[in-house]
Amino acid sequence: MSDRKPAGQFIDAAIGLLRRVRDEEADTVEAAGTLLADTVQDGGRLFAFGAGHSSLAAQDVVYRAGGLALMNLLAVPGVVGVDVMPATLGSALERVAGLASVVLDSSPLREGDALVIVSLSGRNALPVEMALNARALGVRVIGVTSVAYASETTSRHSSGTFLKDHCDIVLDSKIAVGDAELTLDTAPVPFAPASTVVTSALLQAVMATAAAALADRGIEPPLLRSGNVDGGHEWNGRVLEQYRDRIFYRR
Repeated sequence: MSDRKPAGQFIDAAIGLLRRVRDEEADTVEAAGTLLADTVQDGGRLFAFGAGHSSLAAQDVVYRAGGLALMNLLAVPGVVGVDVMPATLGSALERVAGLASVVLDSSPLREGDALVIVSLSGRNALPVEMALNARALGVRVIGVTSVAYASETTSRHSSGTFLKDHCDIVLDSKIAVGDAELTLDTAPVPFAPASTVVTSALLQAVMATAAAALADRGIEPPLLRSGNVDGGHEWNGRVLEQYRDRIFYRR
C-alpha cells in the first residue's frame, strides 16, 4: 500500500474502477440503455433482480427519484439483502437449483419485458437459471457481473455456465475476484469491497442513457421526482397513475 491512508486508497481504487467502466463499457452501457428505451417504447415492463449485496444495486434503480418509474424489483424471498435470519441463509438459497423457475412462474414477467440481473460472481444457480428461464419466456436480459469470475472460478450451476453466458447484453463491473481492493501486511485477508459503488454507477449510467434515448425520440421518459421538492408528490402521483399497468411496487 502507498503512503496514502486506507480511506484515500479505497476512494482512489473506486475512482479507477469507475474510470475503467466509463471507458471500457461505454458501448455496452449504450446498448443496455437503448434496450430499456426500446422496451418502454414498445409497451414492455422493466425489472431488476439481485441477490445478497448485489440486490443493493438492483434496489437502487427502483422507485428512485430521478429514475425510471417503470423499473420494478423482482424479489426472491430470503435473498433480497441481508435482512433474512440467519444472513447466511440468503447465500445458501442462491445455490438452490429450481428456485428461479418458481419465482418466475409466480412473477408478472412476460414476453417483451426486460430484466436486469445483478450478480457479482455470476456463478450461482439462482442468477444463471434466472437468465436462462427469463430468456426462454421471451424476456430480454441485461447481466451486470464481473466477467473475471468466469475464468478464475468454477460455476455452481449444473450446466457449468455463468450468468454472462445467458444474457443479451453483459456489463462487466471489472471487480477483481474476491471483491476487496486493499491489503495490509497486518491484515489476514484483503478488504474494502467496491462492487456496490461500481455496479450502482453502471446501472445509473444505463438508466440515464435510457431516459435520454426516450427523450431524443420525442417520448417523455417516465421519470420520478424527489418527494422532498415542492410538487414532487403530485408529479409522481400522475406518473404512477399513467403507468399503473406497468408498475408493480405499489400494489
